[in-house]
Amino acid sequence: MILVTGGAGFIGANFVLDWLAQSDEAIVNLDILTYAGNLENLAALAADERHIFVQGDIGDSALITDLLTRHRPRAIINFAAESHVDRSIHGPEAFIQTNIVGTFRLLEAGRAYWNGLDGKAKQDFRFLHVSTDEVYGSLATGEPAFNEAHRYEPNSPYSASKAASDHLVRAYHHTYGLPTLTSNCSNNYGPYQFPEKLVPLIIVNALAGKPLPVYGDGLQVRDWLYVKDHCGAIRRALEAGTPGETYNIGGWNEKPNIEIVHTICALLDTLRPLTIGPYRSLIAFVTDRPGHDRRYAIDASKVERELGWKPDETFETGIRKTVQWYLDNPAWVGNVQSGAYRTWVEKHYQGRTR
Repeated sequence: MILVTGGAGFIGANFVLDWLAQSDEAIVNLDILTYAGNLENLAALAADERHIFVQGDIGDSALITDLLTRHRPRAIINFAAESHVDRSIHGPEAFIQTNIVGTFRLLEAGRAYWNGLDGKAKQDFRFLHVSTDEVYGSLATGEPAFNEAHRYEPNSPYSASKAASDHLVRAYHHTYGLPTLTSNCSNNYGPYQFPEKLVPLIIVNALAGKPLPVYGDGLQVRDWLYVKDHCGAIRRALEAGTPGETYNIGGWNEKPNIEIVHTICALLDTLRPLTIGPYRSLIAFVTDRPGHDRRYAIDASKVERELGWKPDETFETGIRKTVQWYLDNPAWVGNVQSGAYRTWVEKHYQGRTR
């Protein structure tokens, strides 16, 4: 048995689905079901007794303690987080509460549980914290990619809150001996991603014939990682990672945002052509976000060298699978586009097209 937090969100749900497709080991899945947590992501597991879903908050210490006491998991994997930079700029408090206070309370409950274990159960227990490359700040063109020794320089309320959570996890290992693992991943894309992030937003807007918003000049560079490759890296870290270590997980796919948009448009031109012309005609450059980091890049050499993990997908194969998934799942897209989502997008981009 393992305990997964945030397992109804984008990365967490993909992890839960992949885990149960490859293992009979059960999962207790704790998710508060904010706007980005969607049980429809887990519809395939509705009758699967190996999947125990609990709606709740990682900041609820009594609930966490009860789950640990009743289910006796051998590991906690923490995906739970507020993760959208723009939302953190407009409303940072939720990020402080979930990413910092929530992680602290999860660590406290996990430490108390671990201290009560004996023998091999205590030796084998792991607390795996899933984080982001954004904690490292921004790179200039030509600078070496982020490795695990790179200093933390977060530039948004989101990345600052994740940096704080990473520091707490590190401190709980060094102070209390809690057998923690931390992973810092690059930009994920793939099935079930809420359409506020770049890839699904461009796909969904394009299919609806709406403008495709691109920040600034579109030359912000990110490393792109197919979500199922990320899930494989997490499984491998849980299996063989060294307690107290950090592993940077990336796809070796540095690309500017505008290239991502052009690639999606080209795929849609082939798979679902518009009658009015190419999808590129829908691109609308909008005012850049405050403090927008120019470049992220992940050096994934350590996880490859020490754990033997490499991504299976190239960007070309992963993005084609992603576009096809959104084309094949219009009901999911329609359901996730709730009134709250439309209000957010309209508010956020209103008056910003230039």
